Amino acid sequence: MKKNQNEINKIRHSLSHIMAAAVKQLYPNVKFGIGPVIENGFYYDFDFGKEKIDESILLKLEKIMRDLLNDELRFKKEIVSYAQAKKIFKDQPYKLELIEELKKQKKPLSIYRTLRGKEEIFVDLCAGPHVSSTKNIKKDAFKLEKLAGAYWKGDEKRPMLIRIYGLAFNTKKELDDYLHLIEESKKRDHRVLGQQLDLFSFHEEFGPGLVYWHPKGGLIRVIMENFWREAHLKNGYDIVFTPHIGKSDLWKISGHLSFYRENMYSPMKIDEDEYFIKPMNCPFHIQIYKTKVRSYRDLPLRWAELGTVYRYEKAGVLHGLLRVRGFTQDDAHLICTPEQMPNEIKKVLDFSLYILKSFGFNEFSIYLSTKPKDAIGNNKKWVEATKALENAIKKSKLPYKVDKGGGAFYGPKIDIKVKDALGREWQCSTIQFDFNMPEKFEMKYIDKNGKPQQPYMIHRALMGSIERFFGALIEHYAGALPFWLMPTQIKLLPINDKFVPFAYKIKETLEENGLRVGVDESNETISKRIREAELEKIPYIIVLGQKEMESGKLPIREHSNPEIKFLSLEEFIEICKQQIPKPKKL
Repeated sequence: MKKNQNEINKIRHSLSHIMAAAVKQLYPNVKFGIGPVIENGFYYDFDFGKEKIDESILLKLEKIMRDLLNDELRFKKEIVSYAQAKKIFKDQPYKLELIEELKKQKKPLSIYRTLRGKEEIFVDLCAGPHVSSTKNIKKDAFKLEKLAGAYWKGDEKRPMLIRIYGLAFNTKKELDDYLHLIEESKKRDHRVLGQQLDLFSFHEEFGPGLVYWHPKGGLIRVIMENFWREAHLKNGYDIVFTPHIGKSDLWKISGHLSFYRENMYSPMKIDEDEYFIKPMNCPFHIQIYKTKVRSYRDLPLRWAELGTVYRYEKAGVLHGLLRVRGFTQDDAHLICTPEQMPNEIKKVLDFSLYILKSFGFNEFSIYLSTKPKDAIGNNKKWVEATKALENAIKKSKLPYKVDKGGGAFYGPKIDIKVKDALGREWQCSTIQFDFNMPEKFEMKYIDKNGKPQQPYMIHRALMGSIERFFGALIEHYAGALPFWLMPTQIKLLPINDKFVPFAYKIKETLEENGLRVGVDESNETISKRIREAELEKIPYIIVLGQKEMESGKLPIREHSNPEIKFLSLEEFIEICKQQIPKPKKL
C-alpha cells in the first residue's frame, strides 16, 4: 500500500510541474509559488500579475498538459549551489525567497528540470520525487478541478496568489469514482442544506465563524443535548457548569498562555485584572475539584459539561459548522485512582461508541496515539495509560491503528473517527490523558494510607463539538435526519378547508404522544404541498380527506418513498414511538 501511495504521489507531483509548464506557455511572465502533492491530487500557486484569470483557463491548461504528456517528458534532478539557484530563478521572487530560507537553514538545494527530448520546458526548485518519464501517466486519469485565492505562505499581509487545484489517480475509473463522490458531497453540503432547511446561518459582517441557530436547528440541538444529558446521568456522570471567562492567572497556571496564546482572543480588562474568554473547560473543572480535600473513596469522578468555548481561527480555514470560532464541546473529565483507571477507560470507550451509534454512525476508525519525544510526566504513568487505552480498544474488538509518537506532550490518547454514508471520515470522540494540568494545579487525593497522591485525569469529548457533529449528521443523512431528530416529524395535508378540523384533531392526538406535527392548510394543490414537504425532508406526510375521515385509516407516505401504507392512528403512533431512542445505562 505504501509503495502504491509513493507511486501515485510521484505522478501527482510530476503533474503539478507539467501544469506549471502549461501555465508558462500561456503566460510567459507568470511568477511561480509552490506546487505540492495533496490528498487526491496536487496544486500550484501562481502570481499572474494584472492578468484576469477565471475558470475558463482550466480546460485550456488540460489540453496543453495532455499534449505535453504525448511527448513523453522526462524529469532530471540536479543538486545546485545557492548561487546557481539564484541565477536560475533570478526572475522568480517567490523562489528567491525560498532559496534564502533554505540557505539560513543550511539545507541542500535541488532542482528538477522537465525535459522534452533535450529541450527544457520548465525548471523548479524542488526536492522531488518525480516519475522518471511521463509515459506511465494516464492522460484520462487527471483533471484540473478549480481555482482559489491563496495568500503567499498563508500570510494575509502577503500577496494573494491564484491556486490551481488538480486531481490525479492511477486510472480513469478511480478519477470517475472520486468525481462522483464529489458530486454526492455537494448535494450533502451542510452549508447549503442548512440554508435550505432553515437550520442556521452565519453573519460575517458581525463576526466570522459564529453560528446563529434558527428555531428548527435550535430544536434539533435541544433534542441532541437532552439525549446527551440523560445518557450521561444514567451512566454515572454529574453535570457541571463553569464560567465563560477566567483571569489571566488561571491560564498562566494551565499553560495556555504559553503554548496556546495564538488561538485565544485578546484579553479584556475588568477592574484591574486581565480576563480571557475560555478556549477550554479543563481548568475550571479542576477548580471545582480543589474546593475540598478528596479521598480515594470519592473517586472516580465523572464531570460533564456542554461548555461553549471560543478559539481564534484564521478566516481562511473557517468552514461552515466544521471549523468555527465559537462552539460547544460535549466535554467531560474523569478523575480517578491508578487502580480505577483501566476500568474507566473501558467504560468511556464503550460509552463513546454507544453515543455515536445512537445517532446512526456504525463504522469507525480508531487511532491510538503514543508518547512523543517532547513528552512530560512520569514514564510509568505513560506506560500504564497507553496500555489501558490499547486494552480497551482490543476489548471492543475494533480494528485500530497506532500513531507512534503522535500523542500530545501531556498524555496518550484515542481518537475515534466515524465514517459517513459516502465513506468519508469525521473526527469525533477523543479520550485524552493529561499528566500536565494535575501537576500544574497540584491536584491531590488522600489514598488508603492517608498519603496525598496525584490522580489520573482524562479529558473526553464524544461528539467533539455540537456544531461539528451537527454538520456531520446533516451530510451523513443528506439533511433527512432520523425521525427522532427532525423538528417536524409529521406533516398533515387536508385536501381542503372542510378537513382542516379533522387534521387538527389528529395533530392533537399525535402531540399528546410526544410527536412533532405540522398542518399545511394552504390553498396550494396537494401535489405542490407534498413536494414542499419532501423538500423539507419531513419523515411522514399524510393527506387527509373524506375517505380517511370515514375509514379511520391514514395514508402514510414516508420521505422519498412512493409506496403508501394505510394504518390506523394507533398503529402509526406505535411505529413512530419505536423510532425514538431512549438513553440507557450500559
